[in-house]
Amino acid sequence: MALKVPLRKRRPTEVGEDGLVRMSLVDHLAELRRRVVISTIAVSLGAVVGFVLYNRVLSFLQQPYCDLKEERGLTGTCNFVITDPLEGVTTRFKVSAYIGLALALPVVLWQVWRFITPGLHPKEKKYAIPFILSSIVLFGLGALIAILTFPQALAFLISVSGDEVETLFGPARYISLYTLIMLAFGVAFEFPVVLVFLQVAGALSSRRLLRSWRMAIVGIFVAAAIITPSQDPYSLMGMALPMTLFYFGSILIGRLLGK
Repeated sequence: MALKVPLRKRRPTEVGEDGLVRMSLVDHLAELRRRVVISTIAVSLGAVVGFVLYNRVLSFLQQPYCDLKEERGLTGTCNFVITDPLEGVTTRFKVSAYIGLALALPVVLWQVWRFITPGLHPKEKKYAIPFILSSIVLFGLGALIAILTFPQALAFLISVSGDEVETLFGPARYISLYTLIMLAFGVAFEFPVVLVFLQVAGALSSRRLLRSWRMAIVGIFVAAAIITPSQDPYSLMGMALPMTLFYFGSILIGRLLGK
């Protein structure tokens, strides 16, 4: 005789007069667990794809180093050198995790959006969608600029070390530097989103930002010099110049939204 186990019914959500969804703490935790599980599965599936595409991705990341050695006529191969027996395995898993997170990013952001949506007012939802979409686009643009400027940054780092130095890079630190530069550019390119948000929230005014543009430009260049992991002038200019344009662009957007 089969046993019938009663399934726990999900309590219906209550919607208040202000349009917000009322949920208990247990319901919030259950919803959070559901979103985390879905995001984890998406990242894991993406990591499997990244594990299969590891050689192609590694070849793409390695290409600036190979092109640089060929242009400068440097001796030796451009293959990475492993001095730790576990470095090859850990590097492959690390790169696979990065690829998995990148592939699953739309799913993860959608789960985050679905989790916070019930607690937003209709006016907040109207602003939230443009902010999220612009954040994704700007982060991708920053990563793209990092990829384009990385060959020049690598050339600067190698040239500074001297002509009598033979370059033998390990994959772990090389890929970590590449990834950190992409991450730094992606985060730095969120600068206009923060400025526009502060203007919408009333914490800053476009007139005040416009009056402080000289100090802001100096601060942008100082921040870019600190943020860039490679500390080279090419990455600094590649980050500071767009951020300067973003500064004035955010002032214009803030004034339009204020009207």
